[in-house]
Amino acid sequence: MIIGCPKEVKVQEYRVGLTPANVQSYVEAGHTVYIEQGAGAEIGFADDAYQAAGAIITDKTTLFDKSDMIIKVKEPIECEYSYFRENQILYTYLHLAADKPLTDMLLERKIQSVAYETIKTPTGLPCLAPMSSIAGRLATLEAAKYIQKTFGGAGVLLSGTAGTPKAKVVILGAGVVGLNAAQVAMGIGADVTILDINAARLAYIDQIFGMRIKTLTSSRGNILSLLPEADV
Repeated sequence: MIIGCPKEVKVQEYRVGLTPANVQSYVEAGHTVYIEQGAGAEIGFADDAYQAAGAIITDKTTLFDKSDMIIKVKEPIECEYSYFRENQILYTYLHLAADKPLTDMLLERKIQSVAYETIKTPTGLPCLAPMSSIAGRLATLEAAKYIQKTFGGAGVLLSGTAGTPKAKVVILGAGVVGLNAAQVAMGIGADVTILDINAARLAYIDQIFGMRIKTLTSSRGNILSLLPEADV
């Protein structure tokens, strides 16, 4: 099979669909891999590294013309539609519920699409979980920044200091995002409360954090009682 990995063009998207190590695995399995010039440059994967792994560096038009399967990170945007040809295979995050034009294009050109966010295993959604982990951890770090007076916040330090109170962080939902947000907030030293409707999930939080994070059933009453005092 001929596999193509184009450079992402969506604004502020710097990731790449294949690493040099991925390319090497495909090549060793007998496939041909095309990488668009500069596809991994923004995150430290130079074209030379891809070539050393066995990839062919090319332009976007040649890549799409020759490839049986396209591997991306984000959903194609309008300026990319014209590159696709009928019956190609596409692996990427798609989120089609919010994008009718893209859905129509994929149907019209009979693109065999596999959306990462829909891949399921007995333990969950393996392609969404790492994205959710990043989102949760970044949420706490962004909160730590925007609660500073410089950025328009109340001027509260999440960790507090000796002799001062810690910031109160309230997290709604103990899924992958919430769990990772709680982990970072607790690590910083904040006073953390996490709420969820799943009692088993809250028990799990208690166990893995040694009851250092407060857990509450997510109800209207509990949420309303916490919000007036919450810093984040």
